Amino acid sequence: MKTSKKNLSFIGLSSLVLLTSSFATAAEMSNMDHSGMDMSGDMSDMDHSGMDMSGNMSDMDHSGMDMSDDMSGMDHSGMDMSGDMSGMAHSGMDMSGDMSGMAHSGMDISGDMSDMDHSSMDHGSMDMSGMQGGQPPADARSPDYSNGVPYGQYGKPMMMGSMPLWGVSVDDLGYQFDEDQINFEATGWYGTDSNRLRLRTEGSAQTKDDKEIVSLSSLAYWKPLSIFWNGEAGVAYDTENDNAAVMAGIVGTAPYFIETDARAYLYTDGQLRLDLGAEYEWRLDQHWVVIPEVGLTAFSKDDHDNGITKGFNEMETEVRLTYETFSRQLAPYVGVSYETALGKARGQRRQENESVDSSSLTAGVKFWF
Repeated sequence: MKTSKKNLSFIGLSSLVLLTSSFATAAEMSNMDHSGMDMSGDMSDMDHSGMDMSGNMSDMDHSGMDMSDDMSGMDHSGMDMSGDMSGMAHSGMDMSGDMSGMAHSGMDISGDMSDMDHSSMDHGSMDMSGMQGGQPPADARSPDYSNGVPYGQYGKPMMMGSMPLWGVSVDDLGYQFDEDQINFEATGWYGTDSNRLRLRTEGSAQTKDDKEIVSLSSLAYWKPLSIFWNGEAGVAYDTENDNAAVMAGIVGTAPYFIETDARAYLYTDGQLRLDLGAEYEWRLDQHWVVIPEVGLTAFSKDDHDNGITKGFNEMETEVRLTYETFSRQLAPYVGVSYETALGKARGQRRQENESVDSSSLTAGVKFWF
């Protein structure tokens, strides 16, 4: 029993000495100076798997530490850096060597590194050629994305919106049975989605007696004003009063998908004409469409020679039943039209023994290409 007590006392004393040595070693590490530390040799086979850096390293100075050589084989998989490294200075640390093979898979750097200084750390000389991707060559991509391949017989491609195109749209080419006349309305254009030149004409042609043709034609510059509205400005000619005019208008889609247009014409004699129109497409299925439309005409002053009175002169309405064929490019229709004089124009027409109101069955076709 006495021998056992002595052994226990010796073991306790030894443990106390080892514990004191450990604390002393940890205290010394906190003030370690790595400013002149040279790690330029080959450290490719160094194993840090059991390295414990959990102590206080807040005052460690790596400002002169040189790690410029090959460290590709260093293993930090078990390295513990969970201690306080807030005061570590890496301002002069050179890590330009090859570290492509270093393994940090188990490295714990969860400690406080908020005060670490990397202000002078040199990344410019770091060799990252071993990383995936690397630096692309100077001629990796040509500015026009052709990669040196010619465009062939069709030439360089263009964006759809910047390519000039043309089109023709005949909104009305029909016959009024009661009035015995042909009505027409057509538009042709050339340009892009941002700028176009438009030629538009509308009117009627009598099929009996003197076969008179009445039309209002315009040549205008067209440009989008917003998402739903486009503006027009140009010149026009009216065969009814044999007079030229300056034209300006706005065309677009009102709420509830109502196609709307408003055009003003200033004639050379000072007369001002205003045309207003609205149209809606009520689609029954993929082919059958009902289209009601209405139009109003107003003038700024009287012109008895041409049967014009100040204010709103007439209103025209029509309802069509159309059937769209050939990818909706051709649509024959049948319908009913109604015209009436408004305001003082009613009395003037009665004095001239002209009809005030009229209605007619219509049939025709609309198409575009």
